[in-house]
Order: sequence, then structure tokens, then C-alpha cells
Amino acid sequence: MTVSIQYVQLDSSDSLNTFVNKNLEKLSQKYEWLINAEVYIKEDAKDNNRGKICSIELSMPGPRIFATSNEKTFEASVKETISDLKKQLEKRKETFKTF
Repeated sequence: MTVSIQYVQLDSSDSLNTFVNKNLEKLSQKYEWLINAEVYIKEDAKDNNRGKICSIELSMPGPRIFATSNEKTFEASVKETISDLKKQLEKRKETFKTF
């Protein structure tokens, strides 16, 4: 799976890149039919409690799936987004099973 990480009006972070890639690699190993992941990292300065936003769009056979989350840290935001994607992937996996 190809992973593209884009920082929206932020400086890139090697440690966050590694964290995102490590978590997406786990998804890629479990769901080998994933093709591409577009990751967007941004910050909402107006949100004092949270404001660290991660959005991920996954390409695969059929429609793409998308998840986003807004948490206190970027790491928590990435984990929550990937957790949401896992739920969607489990539902999608059911459609790929043959009877």
C-alpha cells in the first residue's frame, strides 16, 4: 500500500510520519487489498480543547472509505481515525467473502 502524508499549514514531523506508517502498515498486512492511503494532518487553532485533526482516505477495489477525528494530540487523532477505518474495513471485508 502506498502512503501519502500531507501536512496542512504545518511543518512535517518524522516521528509522526513513522507513527502513521507503522499503524497503516498493520492495516495493510491484515487487508492486503488496500491500494493507497491519503493522510491529511492539520491543526484547528480555534479549538482549545482539541484541534489536532487527522483525516485518512483509503483506496481499494470499490468505493473509497474515509475517516477523520479531532483529538488533543496528533497521535490520539491518528489512532482514533484508524480505529474508525478498521470498523469500516470489517464491514467491507464481509462483501469480499465468498460463500
